[in-house]
Amino acid sequence: MDLETRIAGRWMNRIGITALIVAVTYFLKYAFDNNWIGPSGRVAIGILLGATMLPWSHWLLQRGYAYFSEGIAGLGAAVLYLSIWAGCQYYKLFSLDVGFVAMIVITAVMAAVSLGRNSQRIAVLSLFGGFLTPILVSEGKDAQVILFTYLLILGVGLLVIEIRRDWRSLAPLSFLLSQVYFWGWHSEFYRPDKLERTLVFATLFFLLYAALPVLRAIRDSALDTYDVLLVLANSFAYFGVLYFLLWPQDRWPLTLLALALSAGYVVLARLVPPPKSGEPPLARFLFAGLALTFATLAIPIRLDGKWITLAFSVEGAILVWTGFRSTTLYLRMAGYLLLALSAFRVLIFPLPAPQFLFNERFAAYAVLVACFGVVLYAAREYPSSVKEDELLLMGGIAVGINVFALIALSLELWDHFGHHAELGIDSGLAQHLSLSLLWTAYASGLIALGVNRQSALLRWQALVLFGLVVIKVFLYDSSYLERFYRIVSFFILGLVLLIVSFIYQRKVARERSPS
Repeated sequence: MDLETRIAGRWMNRIGITALIVAVTYFLKYAFDNNWIGPSGRVAIGILLGATMLPWSHWLLQRGYAYFSEGIAGLGAAVLYLSIWAGCQYYKLFSLDVGFVAMIVITAVMAAVSLGRNSQRIAVLSLFGGFLTPILVSEGKDAQVILFTYLLILGVGLLVIEIRRDWRSLAPLSFLLSQVYFWGWHSEFYRPDKLERTLVFATLFFLLYAALPVLRAIRDSALDTYDVLLVLANSFAYFGVLYFLLWPQDRWPLTLLALALSAGYVVLARLVPPPKSGEPPLARFLFAGLALTFATLAIPIRLDGKWITLAFSVEGAILVWTGFRSTTLYLRMAGYLLLALSAFRVLIFPLPAPQFLFNERFAAYAVLVACFGVVLYAAREYPSSVKEDELLLMGGIAVGINVFALIALSLELWDHFGHHAELGIDSGLAQHLSLSLLWTAYASGLIALGVNRQSALLRWQALVLFGLVVIKVFLYDSSYLERFYRIVSFFILGLVLLIVSFIYQRKVARERSPS
């Protein structure tokens, strides 16, 4: 529509309906205040007016006033809901059960009208009316079974309508309103003795709103934006319910349910047929990604401390290997993310190290370094799968192997000499001398390996490490170590640096000489 038609045809329709509601409300209030009409008459008038508007709206539709007729139908439904509410809650003319059934009938009639007229707007009105019903007849008491059963039945009906007419907005709205009811009930009435029943209802809600996107994915091998959002929101809302109900007292059931979700999405990813030519496999990626997510979430739920880091490291390496083998980039990206989480955990969260080398901390570092090595080996085994953007990442992982190995060894020596004074040396002096010797030896090993493999990356890492050793020896060791240990530190460093210099000179000489 152009702006003029939009203002005159739609906006004025809505404003006019609102004005009529206000006028009728003021008139009825005036009549009620003066006792012209008793409670029974007031409710009867409302029901009669609301019921009359439905056939009137149909009469208007037959004469071509489709949009106007939909507004009248919505007004009639609103009047009927309010009249029934007044009869059962305000005036107490009939019981809440009668009012509840009457509102269900109104919702069903509006749903049938929406199907008959092929009107998505009336369907949305019936949705809001259906979800408004429990509030209108509520007594403020816990009625979990009745409430959740009603919401499930209402959700099934709305999904049937959506399947019949392919109206994509009904399921997300219904899911959102169901969540509002569920968490509202949870905050007010949930008690631990209702755990099993609440889990059953939560699972039924999850299956209800998972059904339609799954059917579409299997039928069309594709999902639209509404379906993707519903799948994600439904999955994580269900997991959130499980977490709130089961953590931390029921960790094993929570872990098993997370793994069950992961397994279910693996099955769905396999059931989705290949996409049409030229279309991305969005549905498969979505379900596979959710499977990976819930499998990963199961790790910190069940495990503690080093086991979380170990599991993340191993899973990350497996995903990267699988991603290279199957040329699937998203699997490799998920693996890189898990390895990054593992690296973050070993650096940030301290682990116990009661004895030298044979402890949880060194084990976590060692497994992480080994998994980094597996990633590099996989990239070398499947070079055609490595993207250009991943080459820099592979270099970072190669550096990370040496960084984390050196950190692990340094921590072990620092703690060992800090708790055990060796040969009468002060613990602080022993700690710093051991670090200087370790770093020098490690840099020497990198130089030898880099020259042997002709790897500039290894040689540059060694040179950087030598630079750190030089700074430490000249600035710290020369000032704080005792004379004998200062001599040892300088002597070993100087000797090693001369050897390294000789190796480089020989390397240059060989490159310049004719072969």
